[in-house]
Amino acid sequence: MIEAMRLAEEAGAAGEVPIGAVIADRDGTIIGRGRNRREEGDPLGHAEIFAIREAAAHVGDWRLSETTMVVTLEPCAMCAGAIVNARIDRLIFGAFDPKAGFCGSLGNLVQDARLNHRVELTSGFQEERSRELLQTFFRNLRRS
Repeated sequence: MIEAMRLAEEAGAAGEVPIGAVIADRDGTIIGRGRNRREEGDPLGHAEIFAIREAAAHVGDWRLSETTMVVTLEPCAMCAGAIVNARIDRLIFGAFDPKAGFCGSLGNLVQDARLNHRVELTSGFQEERSRELLQTFFRNLRRS
């Protein structure tokens, strides 16, 4: 989560919503990193998508079995679907997203029994720190 938070802070400094994500292999080595980049003109520029792409390039396969994603904010439906499709085994996220989160808040795509892959889920890890980073970003944005 330390690296995901660093990436989130980097995103915030660049004017992006401060969200960061990392993917680690079974040994705990980070093989994928991402931060939000939507304001650069990419509607799919979510931290999770960049982390998945980098991890897939690292392993040379779209299947990311035996990996864990750590992200500062609960993934949206698009990212939750990408996590399932990439066959990531475990997801750990910080703050809940009651307006767009799809790993417990509005639904739970990553554990839907109708899908061919389900993800082990740990929610609320470092939640206060993650939420604080987002709240500070939006508070400063409103003041500008």
